[in-house]
Amino acid sequence: MTSVSLPAVGSAKPSAFRPGRILLYVVLLVGALLMITPFVWMLLTAFKSNLEITKFGWLPGELRWRNFVEAMQTAPFLRYFRNSLFIAVGETAFTLAVCTTAGYALAKLPIRGGKTLLNYFIVLLLVPFQIILVPLFLIVKSIPLFGGNNILGQGGIGWLNSWWGLIIPLGAAPLFTFLARQFYVSLPDQLAQAARVDGLGEFGIFWRIMTPLIKPALITIAVFQIEAAWNGFLWPLMITTSDDLRPLQLGLAIFSQNPAEIQWPYLMAGTALATLPMIVLFVFAQKRFVEGMANVGIKG
Repeated sequence: MTSVSLPAVGSAKPSAFRPGRILLYVVLLVGALLMITPFVWMLLTAFKSNLEITKFGWLPGELRWRNFVEAMQTAPFLRYFRNSLFIAVGETAFTLAVCTTAGYALAKLPIRGGKTLLNYFIVLLLVPFQIILVPLFLIVKSIPLFGGNNILGQGGIGWLNSWWGLIIPLGAAPLFTFLARQFYVSLPDQLAQAARVDGLGEFGIFWRIMTPLIKPALITIAVFQIEAAWNGFLWPLMITTSDDLRPLQLGLAIFSQNPAEIQWPYLMAGTALATLPMIVLFVFAQKRFVEGMANVGIKG
């Protein structure tokens, strides 16, 4: 008979505070403080007066809540908020429609050259946005039959200074197509095969069977895209000239037009208000977002 040795009564349990674990906690705490310090500084500066900005100090002498009201009255920020919201929702809807269908095709359809296409998307992940900025601008300017252009895309401005130019070009991102593809790969092929036996078409399989199973991926993509669209600055700066289309990030630049007289309290107050929707979004979506990021794997 095999004897099983039991731990002695009163034996010490492994300590949860090993030196390596303590060092890890210290590093994480320092990293967290470094990440949150600029946000705290921004929020405290939003309550200061112009005189307090000229000298270093963390805490304001008094909480000037009117800085937020006056900042909103300096420019039509309600319009800027509306424009940013419209751009974020439009880009996200377009991204979910295009990237999920492309990801499903790459993952589940027998496409000739599918591996080559996948490698192409992976290579695109390495290309900085600044490299394609000028070619993208020229393409948007040369859209045929828009903005006064003829059938050859000449004679007008195309999608420049339009909602089309603000939403469509940045909607189909290689990263989101790759993420969607990875989630579809993780789903068993037997689901699609059973649906085909029941007579369901390929689009029905994609829309009714597969896509509802990747809700964490959809939320992850949506959060990333909303954040990118909400904080977009360079692309709207290049293609818009009308104040009616100006998003929030461009609107904040009104406080720093004169480098010698930057209105720091108003700028920080407007930036804090611009950050608030993204914080609320992540608070409500963090469970699915973390789940989606944790389930992303390199498969297939």
